[in-house]
Amino acid sequence: MRYTPFILIVILTLLCFILGIAVNDDFLWPLLALIPLSLLGIWDLVQTHHSITRNYPIIAHLRFMFEMIRPEIHQYFVESNIDGRPFNNDARSLIYERAKNIDGLKPFGTELDVYGEEYEWLNHSMAPHPKAEEPFRTTVGGPDCKQPYSCSVFNISAMSFGALSPNALLALNAGAKKGNFYHCTGEGGVSPYHLKNGGDLVWQIGTGYFGCRNNDGTFNPDLFREQASHAAVKMIEIKISQGAKPGHGGVLPAAKITTEIASTRKILMGQDCISPPGHNTFSTPVGLCEYIAQLRELSNGKPIGFKLCIGHPSEFLSVCKAMLQTGILPDFITVDGGEGGTGAAPLEFSDNMGMPLKTGLIFVHNALVGCNLRDKIKVAAAGKVSSAFTLARTLAIGADWCNSARGFMMAVGCIQAQSCHTNECPVGVATQDPQRQKALNVANKSERTFNFHRNTMEALAEVIAAAGLAHPNELRPWHIYLRSKRTEVLSYYEAFDFLKPGELLSDCPYPVYQKLWDLASADTFETHHG
Repeated sequence: MRYTPFILIVILTLLCFILGIAVNDDFLWPLLALIPLSLLGIWDLVQTHHSITRNYPIIAHLRFMFEMIRPEIHQYFVESNIDGRPFNNDARSLIYERAKNIDGLKPFGTELDVYGEEYEWLNHSMAPHPKAEEPFRTTVGGPDCKQPYSCSVFNISAMSFGALSPNALLALNAGAKKGNFYHCTGEGGVSPYHLKNGGDLVWQIGTGYFGCRNNDGTFNPDLFREQASHAAVKMIEIKISQGAKPGHGGVLPAAKITTEIASTRKILMGQDCISPPGHNTFSTPVGLCEYIAQLRELSNGKPIGFKLCIGHPSEFLSVCKAMLQTGILPDFITVDGGEGGTGAAPLEFSDNMGMPLKTGLIFVHNALVGCNLRDKIKVAAAGKVSSAFTLARTLAIGADWCNSARGFMMAVGCIQAQSCHTNECPVGVATQDPQRQKALNVANKSERTFNFHRNTMEALAEVIAAAGLAHPNELRPWHIYLRSKRTEVLSYYEAFDFLKPGELLSDCPYPVYQKLWDLASADTFETHHG
């Protein structure tokens, strides 16, 4: 039976051929389809790569076709409004509606199970506060910073030139310019597309030092000074790790390196471009602090920070000890959650490496509080933050502002096709294909970027006012409630341990934190064995 379709196609091919010759040449037209199918069936029988096509010639290809469009079928026909991953239909629809200036109102009540475990909510007040009229911002820059920066509490997270198309970068940056929020470059360097429209930039420097490297992959201070001097570059972020693939490097094959990419990254044509798993400029917590000081001096005092996904907790505490020992502090720390996304990552890294955002953020906040450093260092957070509630929740548990990558990708047209790594993005966002990226209209999508930010900030203002607060910086863990069990409700303040100022510097009342603190050393990252 498994050969029946192939045999029938061969018979039809022969029959049409005979009838076309002997009776009427109209019978020859079906051969345009039948001959290729017959040849495909013959190839299926003789090839040795796929067992399924040898056993089921022709029809087995339906499996590959359905497998190819499985994400679309699942997204549009199988999943409910609230069950999809990574972003469910409701989350995606909210982004699209706000980007398009559609009201985004929902009739007839929530579809969420409000009595299910992990349901969360923000407490409102019987005395709501008047809604803020000015956009929420926070100032970044410690005592050693000569050029502090006032940033929005919601910004575009790191996405590199090469990962996103030139048109996508142009649209995002133009939207950031109009909305007065920042656009993080990602680790691929400051490209012409980041600079053209004049939006504020956070220049991210990864392990490859793209844009400020020597040919051997080491850091070049002179190139850094040159790039950091751009007026659009408001802050510099050292990328230590990212949530989607912490501790994992990458390779851009030589064949994919264009002249434009080579110029932006300061790499040679004809050679693979390597992003190592770790930095070669520093190898100890003290070394990281010294590197921060070096970048601050080279940039003429612009805010310097670093981004990481928390792994071994004692390693971050080692950095805290190095800060105390050297007196060198970053102006900000960006915490990325393990649920973060990227263009491509091994499944094991996406699913099972890196601390999730809420856990990692609370830990970083506690560590800085416990060292009496929290009031001196701002904390940013990223990891599936795209709505007013997810913003409020993240700000309540320790962040000063939030970044979003996939949210802004959707604002410029991403449909969660999950083909970012194939260069075949159907909407021209995550591709370098000249024809595909033409579909992305920069003027239209820049306006959508601006709208998404503005309307999300408007929603945040309404949420904050309903909670009886004037500014998101008044949010605290006790404002957010979590159903931990079907019959148990806890505030985040009750569900998690929160340290008091200086508790790590004396006798910490939390044994886990005390043990981690005792393991930590300013002189090495190798502190997690004990």
